[in-house]
Amino acid sequence: MGVIKFVLFLISLFKVIILVAISEPIEDKQALIDFSQVMYHSRALNWDGDTSVCRNWDGVTCNDDESRVVALRLPAVGFRGLIPENTLSRLSALEVLSLRLNFISGPFPSDIAKLNNLTSLNLQSNNFSGSLPLDFSVWKNLVVFNVSNNKFNGSVPSSISNLTHLVALNLGNNLLSGELPELVLPRLQLLDVSYNNLTGKLPKSLRRFPSSAFLGNNFTPENISIPPSSNLPPNDHHSKKSSKLSVIAILGIVIGSCVLGFAVVAVLLIVCYFNREGKNGILGQSQPKEKGLMKVVSGSQNRNSSLVFFEGCILAFDLEDLLRASAEVLGKGTFGTTYKAALEDSTTVVVKRLREGGVGRREFEQQMEVVGSVKHENVAALRAYYYSKDEKLMVYDYYRHGNLSTMLHANRDQKRTPLGWETRLRLAVGAARGIGHIHAQNNGKLVHGNIKASNIFLNSQKYGCISDLGPATLMTPMAAPVIKTSGYRAPEVTDTRKVSQASDVYSFGVLLLELLTEEEMLGMLQIAMACVARVPDQRPKMTDVLKMLEDIQKISTGQQSYENKSDDSTPTLITPPPADMGTSYFL
Repeated sequence: MGVIKFVLFLISLFKVIILVAISEPIEDKQALIDFSQVMYHSRALNWDGDTSVCRNWDGVTCNDDESRVVALRLPAVGFRGLIPENTLSRLSALEVLSLRLNFISGPFPSDIAKLNNLTSLNLQSNNFSGSLPLDFSVWKNLVVFNVSNNKFNGSVPSSISNLTHLVALNLGNNLLSGELPELVLPRLQLLDVSYNNLTGKLPKSLRRFPSSAFLGNNFTPENISIPPSSNLPPNDHHSKKSSKLSVIAILGIVIGSCVLGFAVVAVLLIVCYFNREGKNGILGQSQPKEKGLMKVVSGSQNRNSSLVFFEGCILAFDLEDLLRASAEVLGKGTFGTTYKAALEDSTTVVVKRLREGGVGRREFEQQMEVVGSVKHENVAALRAYYYSKDEKLMVYDYYRHGNLSTMLHANRDQKRTPLGWETRLRLAVGAARGIGHIHAQNNGKLVHGNIKASNIFLNSQKYGCISDLGPATLMTPMAAPVIKTSGYRAPEVTDTRKVSQASDVYSFGVLLLELLTEEEMLGMLQIAMACVARVPDQRPKMTDVLKMLEDIQKISTGQQSYENKSDDSTPTLITPPPADMGTSYFL
């Protein structure tokens, strides 16, 4: 009897093994193994043949019954060289493919051209070259097509018109030439063909998009300046005025932000380029140390006043102590140079040495008193200040975790922990709380004026904390270089002292777009689009922005943390959205 039971047990176990084997997409799994073994990649993948491809493998998503692989997201894995033939093409059920931020070279991969079930394809920021596929009709369900920041040349295929479900098309920053064909794409909401070598007249079918979608080409000038009323298709011109403005705003913001970035990386590149090339240094990066602040503060020989501390400050040092402290340059920005100062008693503070702005003592002290009175856990407190005719200093707490810009954009050779979605959300929510509190001060008239990633820090509760309040509204207006060095600055701001709460909201919107790199969550994207509206009155109040962010956070806390997911754990659009939706979609 015992033998019979044992045999029945073995039969049952055998059935379970068979069922597990049947549910595992064996052929897809082998295709991925072949791909990873041939394709060089600098970052290790946990693609173990003995584990479940659907449940354990990085970047792989299967359908509900785990019979096929339907999505493959492998950004920034360090892939180099050509995509091997007869590997990815075997994933015949694949709907989403993202290989962005790698170093893949060669012509457009023939394997990808055979994936006729794709709805989203992102090859952004690689080294692809040659011409684009002539026949786009093979991807009849394609919704997102992004091949920006490559070296594709030749003409833009007219067969793109066959993609009737296409919502987002990004061909920016390539070497494409010739004239743009007429592309009749009824669902298209996002377009970027900027910075190519395109010429000729702008097709009538594309004139509803803002000029920012066509920058850096050689189009006939009179065809690029499009009246605002033509931003909508003809059949929408009879809609209500408020609806029209709403859609125009959304389209304008999203397409306009293509200069800052279509999906994500372009935002990163522009903001970082302006910050670094404009000598708007990244706080927290290692810089040469000075022997002391005394060496760099020219007014030290004629000091006729002392440090002014604010009520509640427990720091115990004087001006001489501060000037003797060893100093490390953290960054050089629009309004001055920032130092990390280590005092002899082991106290560490941040000292901002303001550029010469011609501001008088009375105006400076009044502004410092306003700034020093702002007390909030999400606003970096001003602890002390110093004024003389030649020197103006502001003293803040030192945040050891560094700033958001360093967290996002530190060099590869620096130690940096990638930011997960929960951390990014906490940074955004905290910063929004701080900015909202600032806007409520001084009878609702206080403005920050210099919101950017290098001014966002992690506080002790691991939430975002906004710093550098004050200098923007103090300093003498500067000329064009100021605008050139900041991708965060609202388009209406041409005078650094004429910033507004609405321009703060715009800067915060750009900050949100920067936070979306690697983690483009649609909810936060919508908030960002509203914040960066070109018309100041159309931007929400910071209190409204905070409430929307906190609503996202409430939803997020009940879900699985993004910290342990793939680097490309972004929402995927599988089915085309309704034609009347005024929302953008990114891979």
